Amino acid sequence: MAWGAAHGWDEPAFRVYYLCGALLSAPLLGIGSLSLAGKRWSAPIGLVYTGLAVGIAAAMPVHGVFVSTAVPHAQDHVDALPRIVAIAASALGTLAVVTVAALSARRRPLGNALIVAAVAAAAAGSALTQTAVAAAAACFAAAAALLYAGATRTR
Repeated sequence: MAWGAAHGWDEPAFRVYYLCGALLSAPLLGIGSLSLAGKRWSAPIGLVYTGLAVGIAAAMPVHGVFVSTAVPHAQDHVDALPRIVAIAASALGTLAVVTVAALSARRRPLGNALIVAAVAAAAAGSALTQTAVAAAAACFAAAAALLYAGATRTR
């Protein structure tokens, strides 16, 4: 978002934004939660999915013209398949984070509450990217801080 806001959006900036935000953020948080919960099978799945996501971001046709520093709408520039993959992977990643947090809430109530709050802050940031970029950036910063606090909290 900073790259696009600083010099205007173009195809390379949009591809990096879509890869890191839409395709990877929530799925990798879910994989990390599953890994921390001792699910050894999640790491290879995460590696394969990351390769798939990089391939999608590199190969997807990007349509339209980028005319401003406003965050572009994915539906204006990307076909349906990359958007469907991003939605499905984000939903599964979020489900994994929340499920692991709920199942281990008795052992780490505060840490898990902070992690779930981080996911909620990131979701709020995603919702704000089209209308309030500064507020979205603040939500993403809060999500990062909450995630760190939750991951490092031992009780």
